[in-house]
Amino acid sequence: MHARTVIAVLASAIMLFLLGISPARADIYRYVDANGVVHFTNAPQYTEKPNKKSWAFYRKELRPGAPRSGGGLIVHSYHDIIRQNARAYRLEEALVKAVIKAESNYNPQSLSNKGAQGLMQLIPETARLVNVDDPFDPAENIRGGSNYLRLMLDQFNGNLDLALAAYNAGPNAVQRHGGIPPYEETRNYVQRVRRYLEHYRRSGDTVL
Repeated sequence: MHARTVIAVLASAIMLFLLGISPARADIYRYVDANGVVHFTNAPQYTEKPNKKSWAFYRKELRPGAPRSGGGLIVHSYHDIIRQNARAYRLEEALVKAVIKAESNYNPQSLSNKGAQGLMQLIPETARLVNVDDPFDPAENIRGGSNYLRLMLDQFNGNLDLALAAYNAGPNAVQRHGGIPPYEETRNYVQRVRRYLEHYRRSGDTVL
């Protein structure tokens, strides 16, 4: 890592310590300066140069010990939760990340006007189907969303486009139309997830 990048990270951590803010409880943001040096911070509101608007969301950090896996293991970041559920439901990690990005942009409190909730935007009916009690809990939501995504892939014989369309519009709509429904929202959704999927395949774990 570039020396100036390390300095930027350490400076942010020290600032947060002095302010009594735990870095483990904050989102992480990044900024690329004119020289191509990447800087990280978890408190852009306290950063003067560059200003707050210049920092882009990089990844989410959860409260220590908040989400737990089925075996009781403490999970410290969305990366861990995604990896565990991708393995459990035989999904590509990049695909789970892409769906979360398209659905909520990694906002665990996201609530749509149709009642879809949390990171993977589970509607109450879907949440009940995959045994999610609290859709706003990141660990539960990602587990439930990954489970449902696997169900859709199995139902449509591994056809990713149809599975994504079913995730967005419901499997009945896909069956009724014999393919991706002619809904602008659904067609755009499938294309958007596809773009994010390619992005995450290239970037791996480096960006959420």
